[in-house]
Amino acid sequence: MSQSLIMDLAGSYRLTPGGHPSIEGQRPILGQAYLGRLLRGLQGESVEGTLGHIFTLCGHAHRRTARLALNAAMPQRRGLPVAPPVLLWLETARDHLRSIALDWPRLQPGQHARPDQMDWLRGCPLPLSHGPLPGDPAQAWAMLAQLRQWVETRLLGQAVEPWLAQHHNPQALAEWSQAQATSLAPAGSLAAWYNLAHPLTPVFRPLALLQADPAQQATELQAIAQAMSQEASFAQHPTWQQQCFETGSWARLRHQHADSPYPVTAWTRLAARWIELLEIAALQPSASAQPLSSGALQMGSGQAIAWCEMARGLLLHWVQLDELGRVQDYRVLAPTEWNFHPNGALAQALSALPAHDTQSAWALAAAFDACVACQVSAPAPSEETHA
Repeated sequence: MSQSLIMDLAGSYRLTPGGHPSIEGQRPILGQAYLGRLLRGLQGESVEGTLGHIFTLCGHAHRRTARLALNAAMPQRRGLPVAPPVLLWLETARDHLRSIALDWPRLQPGQHARPDQMDWLRGCPLPLSHGPLPGDPAQAWAMLAQLRQWVETRLLGQAVEPWLAQHHNPQALAEWSQAQATSLAPAGSLAAWYNLAHPLTPVFRPLALLQADPAQQATELQAIAQAMSQEASFAQHPTWQQQCFETGSWARLRHQHADSPYPVTAWTRLAARWIELLEIAALQPSASAQPLSSGALQMGSGQAIAWCEMARGLLLHWVQLDELGRVQDYRVLAPTEWNFHPNGALAQALSALPAHDTQSAWALAAAFDACVACQVSAPAPSEETHA
């Protein structure tokens, strides 16, 4: 598959403050069973390799989820090796670092690229490039320990755990970001966004497919697998129980029953990536809690659904294999399609903005974080009239 074709299939979104609709666009690769036709007849590593090339931005998560799905669909066959969870955590930390370093400055109003804006990354043990990380668990834990040391000495100036405890309150985090704005680029980004993004309070309706109760989770996953497999356009415009939902680092399984007194705003959605980066850096090999869930469920002969909590939210893969282990059909449901649904929380928040408030629209776009190209434009005069 040529790179130009992949780019055409990747799609894009256009956001219009005050618009009705306020989100236009989609990813052609996910609609009309196109992905299933593209992968039909492929087996094993050819499937996950192709998916990794199509979904380059989060390729590691797609490869992991594909392997989980393929292995679960035919458990009697020799399965593909799946990296230990610590590799998912490392890759997710790298995704957060990449977003914070490259996307946050670019999306801020009035900001221009500066030669020194990447200086804060000096000495970071995680390369921002998409190169492979250590596959051995011991090496991965060693790299995670190096990340922790770098975070504590280079970024925070103190141990991670007390810092997290002190800045659980969004107001405390905002005060820290203001105080550190000139000396640490991520703090500067959070500080620059605060006055604009914190008053923006899109409806918070987290996707709760994953559950602490395995039986309840299996029921939810079986139902959404049925929708994914039977509705050709479901993966482009997903709804669940007749509602739109969102997913992201602020809506993890581990946060489901956290009784927070603080409102979920556009700013806290942004800050959740910074917080999760630090939470991952604080992990120890002795920890029993899994910060990011991944796994698979066999649905029937040759059929399975797999999931992975990744940087942008919950990723789902559904597969149907034939008796030889070749793909008959394949569907992917990614976080962007939940978060950029034309009737979702982001769309409603955009429609409620004044027609030319592109700065707030960019803040919302950054908070919900599409994994494809995204543009913000003020509505044309005719659109304003009809709105």
